[in-house]
Amino acid sequence: MSTHTPYHHGDLRAALLTRAESTLREAGVDGLSLRQLARDTGVSHAAPNRHFRDKQALLDALAVTGFERLGTCFDQVVPEGPITARLHTVAHAYLRFAMDNPELLPLMFARRHSSTSADIQESVDRAFAVPIALIAEGQAAGEIVAGDPKRLGVTALAALQGLATFIGSGYVVDYDSRALLDDLVHHLTLGLLPR
Repeated sequence: MSTHTPYHHGDLRAALLTRAESTLREAGVDGLSLRQLARDTGVSHAAPNRHFRDKQALLDALAVTGFERLGTCFDQVVPEGPITARLHTVAHAYLRFAMDNPELLPLMFARRHSSTSADIQESVDRAFAVPIALIAEGQAAGEIVAGDPKRLGVTALAALQGLATFIGSGYVVDYDSRALLDDLVHHLTLGLLPR
């Protein structure tokens, strides 16, 4: 039995996205349907179609929302201090987000997104602006190896995503997740140091 608050007034799109994310956590992507969202929010079956033309559009909107929240996590990183300490803070923010959103994260990085959704690419660019700028700042200060900051960021993100997947799956229960992250950031930082 679903425990939800029916929609009565205000922002239907936001209410649908909130309920969709709850459903994603409870039942996964396969459990999402616009018809069920309409029932759960107490609106007509056609009402969600005013905001999402189909299920893929809903999934795309959830991905955008996820990237916006991830960007907010990165925005809270302290803007001053040693580059390595700030990179560590970014890595912890990412891992915390990944652990708090295990169902949303794979959806965010799925390539099934609609090819017409420029919103997704814009939200990705905004989300990763802070880490990429931090890498570029470290390069300008001579603290990080030269190269395309975005490419370096993608490599680091892939490593963090892999660790988040291992931790989330319970594959590394014999290890403290914070210690594993510290090890990963240490090795990544060594790899980013100028040679």
